[in-house]
Amino acid sequence: MISPESLLKLVPSVLVAFIGWNLVRRFVVPSPLDKLPGPSPKSFIAGHLPQMFAPDGWGFHRALVEKYGRVVKLYGFLRARILYVSDPKALHHIFIKDQHIFEESNAILGSNNAIFGEGLLSTLGETHKKQRRMLNPVFSIKQMRTMIPKFFAVTYDLRDVLLRKTVDGPQQVDMLTWTTRTALEIVAQAGLGQSFDPVSETHEEHPYISAMKLLGPTGRQLLMFRQFVLAPVYKYKIGTPRIQRLLLGLVPSKALQRMRGLVDVMHETSLSIFEAKKKALAESGDVRGGQDDFLSVLMRENAKASEEDKLPDHQVVAQISTIMFAAMDTTSSALSRILHLLAEHPEVQDRLRAEIRGNVKQNGGGEPDYDQLSALPYLDAVIRETLRVHPPIASLPRETRKDALLPFSKPVKSTNGKYISEVLVPKGTLVIVSIKAINTDPDVWGPDAQEWKPERWLAPIPEAVVEAHVPGVYSHLMTFVGGGRACIGFKFSEMEMKVILYVIIDLFRFSLPNSKEPIFWNMIGISTPFVNKDELRPALPLVVSRADM
Repeated sequence: MISPESLLKLVPSVLVAFIGWNLVRRFVVPSPLDKLPGPSPKSFIAGHLPQMFAPDGWGFHRALVEKYGRVVKLYGFLRARILYVSDPKALHHIFIKDQHIFEESNAILGSNNAIFGEGLLSTLGETHKKQRRMLNPVFSIKQMRTMIPKFFAVTYDLRDVLLRKTVDGPQQVDMLTWTTRTALEIVAQAGLGQSFDPVSETHEEHPYISAMKLLGPTGRQLLMFRQFVLAPVYKYKIGTPRIQRLLLGLVPSKALQRMRGLVDVMHETSLSIFEAKKKALAESGDVRGGQDDFLSVLMRENAKASEEDKLPDHQVVAQISTIMFAAMDTTSSALSRILHLLAEHPEVQDRLRAEIRGNVKQNGGGEPDYDQLSALPYLDAVIRETLRVHPPIASLPRETRKDALLPFSKPVKSTNGKYISEVLVPKGTLVIVSIKAINTDPDVWGPDAQEWKPERWLAPIPEAVVEAHVPGVYSHLMTFVGGGRACIGFKFSEMEMKVILYVIIDLFRFSLPNSKEPIFWNMIGISTPFVNKDELRPALPLVVSRADM
C-alpha cells in the first residue's frame, strides 16, 4: 500500500505535468472566448486572479463592466480563459435553461464537501434535488410564521445588551459582533432547537460558535488552495476521505491546519446533535415532542419518506452546519451593512424609526406577526435596496460541464470589430457571475443604479426591470441567485432582519464613530466589514445611543 508520504512526493511531478499540458493547450488551441473584449492580464502566471480575488477588488470589478460591458473575457492561472458575466439573458441560461451545464464550480463543491460534508452546498444532480425536496417544508411560509416569536425572543436579548451599554450615554459598540451572535442564536434555536451562544455580555462562547465565526476569514486565506488542490481532488475523486485527510495533515499551512481544527469541531458537534435527536425520535416516535425547529421538521419528514427519497444519516448531519453557516454569515453581513448605511444616512434611519414606532403604537406594544412585518413598506424597502446595491456575495462561480452556446441580451462588440449575439463556452470554463453588476446595471435600474435609495421600492417597479427578466428568486435581483441552486432560506433571512431592525431601530440610534480609520468592506466570499483591513478581526464600530422617544 502506498503511504501518504509517498503520495505527497508525487505531487510535484503531477503538478509539472498538469502545468505543461495546460500551457500547450492554452497557447496552441484557440478559444471561442478570444473574440470577447477584456483587459490584458498583468501576470503571465496568475492572470487576473490577484485583482479578481483582492479583498479591495470593488474598483476592478466595477471598471470591468463600465469599460467592457456585460460579457468580458479574463485570464486565470496559466492563461486559462474566464468568462465574466452580468448579462440578463446569459444569466437566464446559466441559472435556468442550462443550469445542468453551468454547475457549481469544482473548487466550491470540493471545499464545501470538505467543510460541511455531503450537504446542500456540496451536491449536484439528483442528490441535490432530493435534498432540496426534503428541505422545502423546513423553509415554507407556514414554517416561517411559527418562527417569528423565536426571532423576537432572541432579539430582546440583543436589545437588553444595548440598553445596558447605553445606560450612561452613547457608546461605541462593535455591532458586527452582536449581529453575528444574534443571527447565530436565532438559527440555533429556530434551526436546531437549542441554544449555543445566548446573546449576553457574560456568556462564554461555545466552541461550535467560535468555529463558525472563523470559518469565513480562514476560508478566504485558502482561495488558491481550494481552486488548485481541492477542485481536482473533488473532480477526479482522488483518494479516499481518510487518505485525503492524512495528506492535508502533512501540508505545512497554518491556515489549512486551522481549518482542519474548525471542521473537526463543527462535525463532532453536528453529529452529537443529530444522534441526540435521532435517539429521541426512536424512543418517542417524534423528535422532542413535536418541536418545530428545522432539524426536527427535517428528521420527521425524512422518517416518513420512502426508501427512495430518504436521505442517509450522513447527509442529514451535513445539513446542520450547512444551514447554520449559510443562515448566519449572509444575514449578519446584510444586517451589518444596513446598520452601517443607516448610520451614514440619518434621514433614512429617522424615517424607518417613524414607520416602526407607528406600527408599535398601532399594535399596542405587542409583537407584530409575519403578515404585519411584511406590510411595513419602508422597512421592506431598506432591506431590498441594501440587498440590491450591497449583496453579501458580490460574485459567484459556475463551471461548464460541456460546451454550451450562451446568448446575450444585447450584441457585444468582438475583438475584430464585429458584433456578436452569442458565444460558445467550452467545457471546463470558469464562469464568474457578477451579482453586484446585474443588481446595479444602469440599463436595468436607471442612471442612479449605483446609489442606495430605499424610496425607489415605494414606487412601481420600472418597466426596464420587469423586461430584463433577471432570473433571481427575489425581487428581480440575483442576490439570492435563481434556479435549482437558489438560496432556499432567503425568506428566513429576510424575516430575521425585519425582526431585529424592528426592535433595535425603535429604541436606538446608530451613528458613525469619530475615528479616522474608515470601515472597509471585504469583497471576497461573504462581504464583511473590517477596520485596518485585518481580515481575521472583522468589526463594525458604530456609536449607539438611546433614540429620543
